[in-house]
Formats: sequence, C-alpha cells, structure tokens
Amino acid sequence: MSQTPERPVTPISAVLNFRTVDVRGAHLSLAGLRAAVPRAQSGTMADAEDKVLDIISAVRTRGFAALRELALTFDGVEQTHPRVPAEALRAALAGLDPEVRAALEESIRRARSFADAQRPANVDVELGEGAVVSQNWVPVARVGLYVPGGLAVYPSSVIMNVVPALAAGVESIALASPPQRDFSGLPHPTILAAACLLGIEEVYAIGGAQAIATFAYGIPASDGGSLAGIEPVDVVTGPGNIFVATAKRLVKGVVGIDSEAGTTEIAILADATASPALVAADLISQAEHDPKAASVLFTDSEALAADVRAEMELQAAGTKHSSRVLEALSGPQSGVVLVEDLEQGIAACNAYAAEHLEVMTADAAAVAARIRSAGAIFVGDYSPVSLGDYCAGSNHVLPTSGTAAFSSGLNVTTFLRAIQVVNYTRSALEQVSGHIVSLAGAEDLPAHGEAVTVRFAAR
Repeated sequence: MSQTPERPVTPISAVLNFRTVDVRGAHLSLAGLRAAVPRAQSGTMADAEDKVLDIISAVRTRGFAALRELALTFDGVEQTHPRVPAEALRAALAGLDPEVRAALEESIRRARSFADAQRPANVDVELGEGAVVSQNWVPVARVGLYVPGGLAVYPSSVIMNVVPALAAGVESIALASPPQRDFSGLPHPTILAAACLLGIEEVYAIGGAQAIATFAYGIPASDGGSLAGIEPVDVVTGPGNIFVATAKRLVKGVVGIDSEAGTTEIAILADATASPALVAADLISQAEHDPKAASVLFTDSEALAADVRAEMELQAAGTKHSSRVLEALSGPQSGVVLVEDLEQGIAACNAYAAEHLEVMTADAAAVAARIRSAGAIFVGDYSPVSLGDYCAGSNHVLPTSGTAAFSSGLNVTTFLRAIQVVNYTRSALEQVSGHIVSLAGAEDLPAHGEAVTVRFAAR
C-alpha cells in the first residue's frame, strides 16, 4: 500500500512570537513528526562540542591550572583549589532559612521514600539440579554529581542527585557546582546547605563542562602534593546547560552517565477541556529556567491555543523574569503544535519525547498511559511540573532533546550494576556439555568445547 504523501508543515506567525506549527491532515510518519515539532537550532550542539572538547583537553592535560583559568574566565573567580572547606558547608547549613530547611527536609523525605522502593531485588534462578544463575545488583564505587548554577539556584538538584545514590549504597560521593563571585568563590550557600543536610562532605566549586571532565578523568595532586588530587568517578549525573550535556555525551564510555540532561523542556498535551490559565502558567514556569528552555503545547483545539496565548501575554508580563520567559517562548524550540485529534497528539508527543510531559485532557490518566516516550509524565490539573521539580518524590533529572525515546531519568539503578553469577556443579555442567560442544563447533570455536570436555577426561 502506498503511503499518503506528507504535506509540508507551515509555521504560522503567533502572538509573542510563540509560533504555531500546523500538522493537521499531514499524515506524518514518525520521522516527519520529529522533523515538524519545535526544536532548538541544530547548529547549537555542534558549536558547543568544539568548545567542550577544548575544555576537556585542557583539564586532562593541565589539571588545576586549567581549572583556575576556566573559573576566572567563566565565573570571574580566582581560586587555588576548588574543594569547599568543611566549615563552609556547616556554616551554610547553620545560616539556612528555617522555612527553606523545612522544605528541603520534606523533599528529601519524599525522594528517599520513592528511591528506597526502586532498588531491584537480587535474583537466583535454578535451571536444573546444581545449575544456578544469579543476578546481583551492586552499587558503583564512586559517583560525581553535578548541580548547575548561573541564572537560578538549585538545591533541589542536590537532593535529586544525592538521594538515589545513597539509596543505591554508593560509598564515595563527590558534588560539583559552579563557583559564585558573590559568595567568595564558593557555590551558592543554599546548595552547600543542602549538601551538608545530606551528609555530603566532598564538594567542589567547579562549573560546566570542566566539572564533568574533572569527574571523568580526575586530577592528580600538584605542587609537590600541596594541592590534593581529585579521584575519577564511575558515574557522572546531573542536569545542566548545553555545554554540560555535551560534555556528558563526550565522556560517556569513560564513565557512565544518567542521560543528556540539558536545558529544560516542557510539553503539554491538552484538549478543549483544559484550563488556558493553567496551561499558560505551566509553560511559563519552565521558560523561566533559561532563555533556551523549550515550552511546547500540543492541542487539537484552536480555541484553546488562542486562549493560552492570551493568558501567556498576561502572565508573562507580570512574572519576575519576564524578559527571560519571553525569549524562551519566542525561540525556535517553543510553540504550539496543532494536531488533528487526540490520536495524532499522542503520536506527536511520543515523537517529541519530552523531558516533562503534562497531560491535561479528558480522562487524562488513560491518555497518559498511552505515552511511550517521556522523561516524566504529569497527569491532570493537580500534577504540574513544578511539583516534580521540588516535592513529588519523583526525580527531576530527566533526559532532554528527544533522548527520552531511549533513556531514563535519574533513579537508583543509575548507580547500580547488574552482575551475573554462574554457579554449576560437575553434574550440572556435564548435563549440558554436549550442547556446548555442538554450539562451539557451529561457531568454529572448538577450544570452547574442549574447555568443557577436558573437565571430564580421564587423567
């Protein structure tokens, strides 16, 4: 059967430059939908890769000297060693606003409850008498956790990184966050306080791609040992900007990573039953993160799309970071996607593979159950992304830029390895020895079979 030709997708100008892409009647394939949905301009990632490669090379070859130069260049901070003193961690916690501390403690409590329930059980399978194969979940030895800085402060990201690592049983945890000129070259005190609250003692004032490179390759001691070295880690996790996400992709294979968690994005699948005010508020909430943040509405209702635009005009004008929000909403990564019906809306959302996907439709739970590609799904009017950012108990370190189609958000298994253990007795091996010899012969690897038969040969 021949496919219906794909109709060109025409962008339509929109209020506040929050553009509209109309895919109704286009009969788009998965590839067509992926091409149609709003995305950041493709050249951005390539530009970032060249810069990140230079940073990684500098850190690997020049160690602390490179970190000092990068801290001065990007953060305006002069530093000798990036390690945060223990007394600075304790002072930050002592000076923490009591209401913020209470909020962090509740967020930790909920995150721990969810993380503790995620740890998979070890499995022993008896395949025959004396033939046992097991799968044991073992934590990695050391992890490096990245907490972004810059336009906002993210103590919540400390929780999201640290809690699942602790639940997994990781014994060595290092945390990095950008140095702040306003705080004597240390990370923001609220970030330090959150780390102290969780018992993390190894904290570094290192930002961006250089933090990822430091964790991946480590830095040897220098100046005759007066500058203590930084040991490499097994897994690097944490969100960040495009440079952090690019660095994680480039060191993958040297270390494990959680996902390419870059600049935040929200998608909302909504129909005519949705509240325009709530949809607008949630799109704006994620646009507040960064001028490159993505906010995308999928809907089959032109009336809702128009009402959401009107609400965004009103709400964006009154929010604190209005200019940042408007820049994000006006970028190529944001906009409205008009779909034919709910079926096409679900297909488009699966093609987009959002970091955060809100479902605000009639029978939202049933619709959400049909989503196959998303970092996290938020169901109905009372499950906004902001809930997941802080206090849902879920994790907000999630895959972006469509990578949710093949990767998961941060969770306990990020820090675990499944090790298979084979334990056969003599009689159990003898029972399958003929099969092993046959398969070894079929693969022209006779020594494989001989490694079995030698065990039963007369001596």
